[in-house]
Amino acid sequence: MPNTLTWYGHATLGLQTAGYNLLIDPFFSGNPASPISAEAVNADFILITHGHGDHVGDSVAIAARTGATIISNFEICNWLKQRGVEKTHAQHLGGGFKHPFGYLKLTLALHGSSLPDGAYGGSPAGLLLTTHNGKKIYFGGDTGLFGDMRLIGEETLDLAILPIGDNFTMGPDDALRAVKLLTPKVVIPIHYNTWSLIDQNALEWAARVETETTSQAVVLTAGQPWTLA
Repeated sequence: MPNTLTWYGHATLGLQTAGYNLLIDPFFSGNPASPISAEAVNADFILITHGHGDHVGDSVAIAARTGATIISNFEICNWLKQRGVEKTHAQHLGGGFKHPFGYLKLTLALHGSSLPDGAYGGSPAGLLLTTHNGKKIYFGGDTGLFGDMRLIGEETLDLAILPIGDNFTMGPDDALRAVKLLTPKVVIPIHYNTWSLIDQNALEWAARVETETTSQAVVLTAGQPWTLA
């Protein structure tokens, strides 16, 4: 069964895998880069990397409408329960769990994680997913460059999804260094061009990736589905 990824602008992603609809960091309302509204998406599971408003986004409303289970760290799951979310699954850094859609592990990310109301949001995370058909997908989340990306790369990644916007996350130079540590077969850039503060030329970055590494770089248009072969 194919794994089909859709980028909805900023750091919001949809993934169809093993018959399940996953949403990652579902920021639709207030996202100028999103081609659709929160009411137009379906979800069986919602994965949240950290507590900032542009990542928690519309998760409460989408979970209420769809009955989705939200997966995040312990602190964020508790915060969501206080806001009426009925189904959550808490994990933490380094911990993995076999979900119906595949095996998900939370990895280190260098960032913050305060929640929209200022509450403590625990540790930010990346996501390492092993699908039922054996594909390994790394969602870096909002992160700076760190040396242990090399350890994540030892997983033999089929796909890495990395921020390139700079200012709040890695910029193009550090994201290129991250690709060299992770050595994925394919890399997709996200978290850029939502606002002028994080404007970047993704096609130029992709060309550098393909010149300086063995990875294929794929630049998506918001709303465009892409299938991991």
